[in-house]
Amino acid sequence: RNSAIGCAGGGIPAKGDVTMERGLRTIHHHADFAVVGGGLSGMCAAIEAARHGAKVALVQERPMLGGNASSEIRMWVSGAHGKNNRETGIIEELSLENHYRNPDKNYSLWDGVMYELAAYTPGITLLLNCTCDDCQMEGNRVVSVSGWQMTTQRRHTVRAKLFADCSGDSVLAPLTGAQYRVGREARGEYGESIAPEVADRKTMGMSCLMQAREEDRPSTFIPPKWAYHYTKADLPHRVPNMQAMGENFWYIELGGAQDSIGDTETCRDELLKIAYGIWDYVKNDPENREKNQYWRLDWLGMLPGKRESRRYIGDHVMTQDELRAGGHFEDVIAFGGWSMDNHEPEGFLTPLPPTTYHAAPSPYGIPYRCLYSKNIENLLFAGRNISVTHVVCSSARVMATCALLGQAAGTAAAIAVRRGLTPRGVYESALEELRQTLMDDDCFLPYATREIPALTRQARLVCAAENAEALRNGVDRPVGDADNGAHLALGQAVEYRFAEESLVSRVRLVFDSDLNDETMPEYERKLKRNMICNRPRNLPDTYVPKTMTRAYRVEGVTAEGTVTLAEETENYQRLRTHAVQAKLLGVRFVPLATWGAEDCHLFAFDAR
Repeated sequence: RNSAIGCAGGGIPAKGDVTMERGLRTIHHHADFAVVGGGLSGMCAAIEAARHGAKVALVQERPMLGGNASSEIRMWVSGAHGKNNRETGIIEELSLENHYRNPDKNYSLWDGVMYELAAYTPGITLLLNCTCDDCQMEGNRVVSVSGWQMTTQRRHTVRAKLFADCSGDSVLAPLTGAQYRVGREARGEYGESIAPEVADRKTMGMSCLMQAREEDRPSTFIPPKWAYHYTKADLPHRVPNMQAMGENFWYIELGGAQDSIGDTETCRDELLKIAYGIWDYVKNDPENREKNQYWRLDWLGMLPGKRESRRYIGDHVMTQDELRAGGHFEDVIAFGGWSMDNHEPEGFLTPLPPTTYHAAPSPYGIPYRCLYSKNIENLLFAGRNISVTHVVCSSARVMATCALLGQAAGTAAAIAVRRGLTPRGVYESALEELRQTLMDDDCFLPYATREIPALTRQARLVCAAENAEALRNGVDRPVGDADNGAHLALGQAVEYRFAEESLVSRVRLVFDSDLNDETMPEYERKLKRNMICNRPRNLPDTYVPKTMTRAYRVEGVTAEGTVTLAEETENYQRLRTHAVQAKLLGVRFVPLATWGAEDCHLFAFDAR
């Protein structure tokens, strides 16, 4: 029996309306932008769109956010190689928040950091434990998505203007009829030298990771009877090393030669047999028993972390040669820089090395046209499912890159909502607005320069520090040999004087968050400021990068003197903006303290 509660006029249910079917409730939500998938790409898409004024619904099938980075899977967040190529924007904001509040690298606290940023961003409706399993279409447009929330035994339906599939496995592709691809292209299709000669449906596989803890007393391990048993001869190229800081057992991998979606459960069962067998080898093999006696298995993931499955087809499919040429696209909206890390599809079952690393430039640009569907008018996507070949996916799939892609998709969605555009329409008529907005939000774009507000550009700069003019050059990090910043002594002011009294609405600052991790502990440098894999004894806490400016003051210059516009005593974020709304003759920035460095290293200071 069907019935309705509060359905507006019997037509489309209003926001918040509840309908009933067979005794189960469906909650109806209306949004500008619906994001399916709450990994780092989906989180960043939702947060960025909401910060720019869109009403967002974020639908996540798991009880926590973060996807492969969460406590459920525990893969570290990898990104671009090379000096000063660390990803910024929302992903750096999350990292710095975690450093400030979670110095012990506790995964429960890390889950909380991610949850807080999404759940408490105004404009986001967060639906956790909600599995998207249906959608409604009108022609080539998505009208709504629906999902089952297991904790409440309710369905949720979200109607929206725009949608983004950040689910990794691209659940909306078969539901909407969007064009997609699975597997490896033939070498001749795009002229990719490291592709196989014949196309197939093989992908990179999935892994169940493990974490261990070193204690001050020996421990034993009794494997389950169903675990596999290994000797060193059984583990070519895959011998565990508990003394290695980066040992996270990523090579316990299966599924690339199977259906990387449909066979997930059977692959998980096999991965658990392998994982327990590997730990049995670590603890009980005669060669390892003594040296690993103090190591105890602390955690074993029951949910495999995936590397590759469906990839959407967009207006552009990025290829190996384009990546190797540096990605010099007119519509660059993010960058990668991880090697083309091409895992063997058979994973743990092949005697070959588990992966082959092919060189990739860092950074290389990724175009916006890879982020929206070729045939579904209002569908974006971000993460490992973007419109690239298998070869490019082997590099672009890593999570820091995916976070940048998500932030770009969220920015595009907000612009599209505000201007009444489709995702393709943003490319056609608002591309530079998209790129400038991303750079203003501290997303570095290779080969691009951020526009400096006219008020700052035309002001007279007053500062005795060397290279202070770099504060308004539009590049907010070191690039090559150019520092693109100014070193200010604590208490030393930098000031912009305007030609006449002018209305100032915002002051923007970008600080040095140590993109190379040079001031961090050794294990932090090795893991590039990530959550830890295994926990050795006496592991030191982490801390906010010493280069970060901790305390500062922003002042306004008036005819009567100076007034304080903003003052911070416990800053730990790289990008800071302060709303002002005052008529001033100038603005001043005064650094007061750092987290350990001798001076303040500032990359940007501008007023608009």
